[in-house]
Amino acid sequence: MSPFFTSVQIGRLALPNRLVMAPMTRSRSTDDGVPTEMVATYYEQRASAGLIITEGVYPTAMGKGYVRTPGVETDAQVAAWKRVTQAVHARGGRIFMQLMHCGRISHPSLLPGGAQPVAPSAIKPSGQTWTASGQQDFVTPRELSAAEIAETVDGYRMATRRALEAGFDGVELHGASGYLPEQFLSSGSNTREDRYGGSVENRARFILEVLSAMVAEAGGDRVGLKISPEMNYNDMSDANPQETYGYLVEQLKAFDLAYLHVALFGAAFDYHALLKPLFDGAYLIGGGLDKQSAEAALESGRADATVFGGAFLANPDLPTRFRQEAALNAPNRETFFSAGQEGYIDYPSLDVAVAA
Repeated sequence: MSPFFTSVQIGRLALPNRLVMAPMTRSRSTDDGVPTEMVATYYEQRASAGLIITEGVYPTAMGKGYVRTPGVETDAQVAAWKRVTQAVHARGGRIFMQLMHCGRISHPSLLPGGAQPVAPSAIKPSGQTWTASGQQDFVTPRELSAAEIAETVDGYRMATRRALEAGFDGVELHGASGYLPEQFLSSGSNTREDRYGGSVENRARFILEVLSAMVAEAGGDRVGLKISPEMNYNDMSDANPQETYGYLVEQLKAFDLAYLHVALFGAAFDYHALLKPLFDGAYLIGGGLDKQSAEAALESGRADATVFGGAFLANPDLPTRFRQEAALNAPNRETFFSAGQEGYIDYPSLDVAVAA
């Protein structure tokens, strides 16, 4: 039997297969951050995944970073997410919500009252973000005070509570892609001189406090963490990433997390060899995998489960296609962030393709 189709324990969940759907921003929510009916259909179609991890969801309005992305702060948002989890569970699936605070990777037009984005330090990133009027340059963020950091941590705690109220099986903290947790963690974006900056112990403090708050609400066996060392997305850099991530993962022992999700994109160093021995829970790998490389990672013990993005977007029945050695649909990149059904819920499953 293919290693894809053996069960694996992820926290309190026993997954029927080791194919995990990656979190992917697809901008199909309303301007108020409410997931539409299309979103429920999209996740329901992919319920055969061993585990679905949703697109990034902002825990508070100040965490929004892109147009038409969803939140989990208001009653309307929670009610819409309930429709999503009910649809997935009705198909026998399992689903975690990814919490994503974008920090400095935002724009005043996306934030309440035209506010400046916030960050550990007032360092403007290079690049642009998607707004209602198209791509706009990032601005210089405002440095968070110590009191505001505590409020932000509490925002993650409350978002975890609301995610569970909405029926999610757990939550993942997005600690990668240049968003707020990684902004604190990385020396290139954090030049603070207080207890949240300077040493690796201080720079890791924010992400560990956030995890502590999330675990207090959900239990460690319903919380995961995503990291992506040396991805360098959104103008990120760190002076010593091996030391930084080695230290961070060592600290995770205190939380008994459900999983560590490590996505690698072009890093020359073998972070899986460094990090997997440091982590006691399920170890998920992602980043540019295909069927062969994912199977090899499972067979060798380098991963407990494998995470696929574009393959799950374009193939709602990806486990069936892998099991039957069937051809895969190709993702349509031109529709990744559009507002309609095309390239979102219209990819054919194998039974539709065969019938046609």
